[in-house]
Amino acid sequence: MSDDHLRRAILAQVDRLRPGTTCCPSQIARDLASDWRPLMTPLRQAALDLAAEGRIRVTQKGRPAGPAPRGPIRLAAPEPGLPPGKEG
Repeated sequence: MSDDHLRRAILAQVDRLRPGTTCCPSQIARDLASDWRPLMTPLRQAALDLAAEGRIRVTQKGRPAGPAPRGPIRLAAPEPGLPPGKEG
C-alpha cells in the first residue's frame, strides 16, 4: 500500500472526528486491510510525517508526541492557528 494511500486514509479519518476527539492508528489500518498489522509501521510513519507538516496532531497520553514516539499514539485534527510542531 502506497504512502499516499495511507496519508489520504489518515486525513479522511481525522476529518471525520468530532472536535476534541482522537483516533487510534490501528482503527485506520483495520479499515484498510483484514491483515492490518503489517500496515502499522508505515501508517505510524505517515502520521508522523503529516504531523510534521501540521496537517494532523499526534498525541501520547493526551500530550503532543515527539518526533519518534514509542508506544501507543492517537491522531487528531490540528489545533487552528498553531504552526507545525507548536501544538499545545
